[in-house]
Amino acid sequence: ACLAISLFSFPFAVDIVRSDIALDKQKGCKIAQHPDIMLELQREKAAQMHLVLLKEQFSNTYSNLTLTARSLDKLYNFADCSGLLAGRYSSRGGSRTDKFCLFIFIFSEPNNYRTLIGRSVNGSQLGKDYTQLRSLLQLIRTYSRAHLYGPNIGRPRKNVIAFLEGFMKVAGGTVDAVTWQHYYIDGRVAKVTDFLKTRLLDTLSDQIRKIQKVVNTYTPGKKIWLEGVGMTSAGGMNNLSDSYAAGFLWLNTLGLLASQGIDVVVRHSFLDHGHNHLVDQNFNPLPDYWLSLLYKRLIGPKVLAIHVAGLQRKPRPGRVIRDKLRIYAHCTSYHNHNYVRGSITLYIINLHRSRKKIKLAGTLRDKIVHQYLLQPYGKDGLHSKSVQLNGQPLAMVDDGTLPELKPRPLRAGRTLVIPPLTMSFYVVKNVNALACRYR
Repeated sequence: ACLAISLFSFPFAVDIVRSDIALDKQKGCKIAQHPDIMLELQREKAAQMHLVLLKEQFSNTYSNLTLTARSLDKLYNFADCSGLLAGRYSSRGGSRTDKFCLFIFIFSEPNNYRTLIGRSVNGSQLGKDYTQLRSLLQLIRTYSRAHLYGPNIGRPRKNVIAFLEGFMKVAGGTVDAVTWQHYYIDGRVAKVTDFLKTRLLDTLSDQIRKIQKVVNTYTPGKKIWLEGVGMTSAGGMNNLSDSYAAGFLWLNTLGLLASQGIDVVVRHSFLDHGHNHLVDQNFNPLPDYWLSLLYKRLIGPKVLAIHVAGLQRKPRPGRVIRDKLRIYAHCTSYHNHNYVRGSITLYIINLHRSRKKIKLAGTLRDKIVHQYLLQPYGKDGLHSKSVQLNGQPLAMVDDGTLPELKPRPLRAGRTLVIPPLTMSFYVVKNVNALACRYR
């Protein structure tokens, strides 16, 4: 299990540690019971932190943040008690296991330092800093096998590519994976129709190719991670980046990254300022939460090649046909005990304003299919912050209980009907696909 922490959100995370979960050395972990006013205080703290971050961003003045051993201990204890860690660790020494890892992303987009704080660092210098950090870690037994990731650059425009090249020349062999961030839209100008543009969805594919070209030039085969992704920048837009419509970009991101061999993506964020988060300020799941939950429940790590007949059209001269019906295929998750190994899962994005029909062929033709169709719930349409699964609204049963995610069985040989502007998952049962029988 891994814990990813962005230090831009760290003060709020520490407050959660202090108020919600305590570690008792004699009794182990326990959940502290607090009155409702504590939750209100947490919400106020989050709002205050949002204002602080905005003020620092626009004034280009940033306060110092000191991480003490006590702060890190509280963070580890919180993660341990929450079941996020496979082993236990203390900043003052103690046990550890190789299954434990902690990612602390200290800075974001170092290529933008001059704009943000009036100072700059080039890729070569940052690479030297990473190399020195690696040497320091290796001197300490506890950290000698720690993993290091960077440089966490922004969108790979020309100057950013030059920054990455300088970094890779010096520290390409030092980092365990190369990281970058991607935001699809400027959150200050986004509108709902932006989320339906195929040209926008394809911007990520272009970025992946640029990053891969640089990385493979200096360290062929080095892993690449998308360390930060959000549907919109600048904190996002209310009723847009936290709505059903944002799911088109999110699901396409997951499918595209997997198909390009990128196996780690860090989502910004679970609960934070702005509107790119997965739950609202009352901790109610937003559409992307349910989409992520279904993805984790149904999608395994093995990506499958698919062939879709009948979609190819010959474009007119000078015109590019961009696909509004996007289909990805994986082996069904091995951890989902509702399906035997060898089953496969398709997930489909339909950006058309009309329904589309898909007929499964070959060995898939006579198999029973389980449908998980996500649609907006309520009168707000694509702006909705609630979703329905196969026609039933999704909501928490209580504060700690998720609802049952029930599929709709489709008879063998039935044509899949994909409603307009929807996202869906289809588990083809008992295919006994050779690629999916084993890990």
